[in-house]
Amino acid sequence: MANKSHFKRAQSAWPTNPTFLSMMLKSPSNSISHHGPTDASQYMINSIRILPNNKKHKTSPPLQLDRLLIKMALPLPSLEPQQQHHQTTTNREIQEIDIFHRFDVVSDSSDHHYLHINNNNEKNSSSKKTKDEGDSFTDISSGASKKIMQEWKILEKHLPDSIYVRVYENRIDLLRAVIIGAAGTPYHDGLYFFDIAFPPDYPVQPPLVYYRSFGLRINPNLYANGRVCLSLLNTWPGKKKEKWNSSESTVLQVLVSLQALVLNEKPYYNEPGSGVLPGRAIWEKKSNAYSENVFFLSCKTMLFLLRRPPKHFEGFVASHFREKASVILSACNAYINGQVRVGLYRNDGSCSSCKSSSPVHVSEKFKGLMGQLYPQLVSAFKRNGASLGDFLEQLKQPVEKKTLSFKWKTVRMFFGKLKKVLGLKKENSSGKSGVEGKGS
Repeated sequence: MANKSHFKRAQSAWPTNPTFLSMMLKSPSNSISHHGPTDASQYMINSIRILPNNKKHKTSPPLQLDRLLIKMALPLPSLEPQQQHHQTTTNREIQEIDIFHRFDVVSDSSDHHYLHINNNNEKNSSSKKTKDEGDSFTDISSGASKKIMQEWKILEKHLPDSIYVRVYENRIDLLRAVIIGAAGTPYHDGLYFFDIAFPPDYPVQPPLVYYRSFGLRINPNLYANGRVCLSLLNTWPGKKKEKWNSSESTVLQVLVSLQALVLNEKPYYNEPGSGVLPGRAIWEKKSNAYSENVFFLSCKTMLFLLRRPPKHFEGFVASHFREKASVILSACNAYINGQVRVGLYRNDGSCSSCKSSSPVHVSEKFKGLMGQLYPQLVSAFKRNGASLGDFLEQLKQPVEKKTLSFKWKTVRMFFGKLKKVLGLKKENSSGKSGVEGKGS
C-alpha cells in the first residue's frame, strides 16, 4: 500500500491519478456497526437494501477526487481501526506495524485471477500500450464506475468482522476478499480467498467470482478449478428472487451468501439431491464423512496459504494462523480421538459436545489422513512463529500412534489378500491355515 506521505494534491483527474482514492479511504474512524456470522441471515439475497447517503457537502473540497465522490452523491469514507499488531525488532523495541482494516485500497493487482479481463489494451502490441492499460473503466461518469464506487462505500461500512476486502486503485473493476471460516462448521478458523471482477456492463450482469482453491474441492459449490456455483451469481439455477437483481443485488450480498450458505455447518447437503430421499441416518453418516474430508482439505489449504499468501494479505495470513494455531491443533486432536464431531470444536478451546457419554464415530480414513497431515501443520505453524506451548508434544504423540496403527493394519490387510490371490497361503504344522512370515 502506498505510504500516506506519497499522496499529493491532484494535478489531473482520476483515474489517471488514482492514488487519491487510497488517501480518501484513510480518513479518521467513525463508529460503524458490524454484523458477525450469526447475523448473516440479515444479508441474504433479498435483505440488503443499503443506499449511499444523498447529503451534499456544504463546501467543495479542493481535490478533484472529492468532487468526483460528491458528483456520485457518495460521502467520504471513514474506516474503523482494527486491533493494532506489534512486532519485536532485533533491538527488542516494539514497533507498530500497519493496522489491517476490513476494507482498504491497494495498488498491485499482479496476482489477481482476473488481471487480464476488461483490459482493452491487451490486444495491442507492447509498443502501443498506454498509461491507462489495465483500467477499462476510464469513464468516471459511466454507470459501471458509479455503481462500483457505491459498492466500495457499502463494503467499507457494512462488512462483517469475519470478511476482509481489498480493492485496487488502478483497477477499480477488480476486488479480493477473504472469508474466515465460521465456528460450528468444518471450515472453522480457515481462510478462504475469492477474486472478483466487475463486468463492463455492471450491474446489469453479476460480478465474476473465482475461488483460490489450490486445486482442492472443499465444497459442492466451490470447484477445484475455482468455479463458484451460486444462484446469486447466475452460475446455478434458482428462483427469480434468488438470482442477480441489477437494481438491488450487491457484492456484500455475494460475500455473506458465500459465508452463510456455502461455507456452512453441513456442506454435504449443498449437493443437489442430497437428503431428499428417506433414510436420515444414512444421509447423516455421509454428511459426517464429507465434513471430515472438508476439514482435512481446509487444513491443507492452510499449508498452501502459509507458503503462498495472496498479495496484500501476507501479514494477515501469518498473524491469523499464529493466533489460531493452538486452537486448530487442539481441534485436530479432538476430532481424531472422537471427542466431538468435526466442526463442533469451539474457538475458546472447548467442545460443544465433549460431555457426550459415547464417543463420536471417526472413520479410519480420516484418522490416517489427519495423522499424516498433523506433523506438517505443526511444522508450518512453528515456522510461522506460533506459540504452541507444552501441550503440542502431548497432542503429537497420540496422533502418531494412531497413524502407525492404522497404516500397519492397512499394509497387513493388503499383503494378506495379495498372498491369498497368489496362492501363497500354506498349512502350518498344526494344520491350520496361515500366512508365512506372519507378524503381529
